[in-house]
Amino acid sequence: MTHRKATLDRRATTAEILKQRGKALIVAGLGAPCWDIAASGDDPLYFYAWGGMGGAAMIGLGLALAQPSRRVLIITGDGEMLMGLGSLATIAAQKPRNLAILVQDNERYGETGMQITHTRLGVDLAGMAKAAGFAATGTIYSTAQLKTWIPRLYKVPGPVFAVIKVKPDRLPMVLPPRDGTVLKNRFRHALLGPAAFV
Repeated sequence: MTHRKATLDRRATTAEILKQRGKALIVAGLGAPCWDIAASGDDPLYFYAWGGMGGAAMIGLGLALAQPSRRVLIITGDGEMLMGLGSLATIAAQKPRNLAILVQDNERYGETGMQITHTRLGVDLAGMAKAAGFAATGTIYSTAQLKTWIPRLYKVPGPVFAVIKVKPDRLPMVLPPRDGTVLKNRFRHALLGPAAFV
């Protein structure tokens, strides 16, 4: 098995992706995706799945089905996605045209000590999404590939699935709000307005 070394910076690529989000709703998987998204500038329409490992994709699916006129982008990690592989089949079966998943793949479990994940051993998450029936899939290794993929994440009819191979750097934590109730309520209010609480 040939292994291609990752050269992309996780935090810089996340910031670049979010610059072009427009009105997209963002779901952050636990750990590094939360910190990187918060580092780019917190927003009430960012939903941080702080402790729900394996659940970010399904949160995003529910949101995409409930808000079909809004693009939903899930940014999560390889460890979290590996825990929630069953969600790929459910998402592909539901065929939400407004949903995209981006996996930050550093081939490590960053939350528990940087142990290698199965992607380091050859597991192809984009290949799994393709086999499940996602409309567009791919793996990003370079800045040039990233530039072509960013518009796809927001505009190509979904479901879309991309893996971005990032360096396993330990970066400073930038913590968004940690109270789940606060996050839920501010997200609902930003999305639905006062009617969400009537």
